[in-house]
Amino acid sequence: MDPSRKRKIRLVVALGLAVVLASLLVWTSFNAATEAKTPSQVLASATPGQAYDLTGKVVAGSIKHDGDTLEFEVQDRDGTTAVPVTYSGVVPDPFRDGREVIVSGTLKDGTFVGRKDSLVTKCPSKFSAEEPA
Repeated sequence: MDPSRKRKIRLVVALGLAVVLASLLVWTSFNAATEAKTPSQVLASATPGQAYDLTGKVVAGSIKHDGDTLEFEVQDRDGTTAVPVTYSGVVPDPFRDGREVIVSGTLKDGTFVGRKDSLVTKCPSKFSAEEPA
């Protein structure tokens, strides 16, 4: 076989594999992503043992520490529905009343049980639009 023909065949095979691998990488990254649910969505679609990412605002005055367990409530952004949360693990420094949080876990008997070390606090100052003067 001609050496230049061998090089062309190798190039086509290598490019074909690169395209297949890139496609698998894109598919895997989009398939693995889960959308965070609000308290009303979690309560509406509560399936026993189903894991969720819960997002919402911490209800003012709801934060309580019970030993290593943190108890608080998370509400929808519009303030209509709230769900109690129990969590143990690292608590981010900016965690406080009114902050947006995301916590992973499951719903058990009406209380969202957060997975250890899954609490993330959003920082509203970086992403909020400036108000006109």
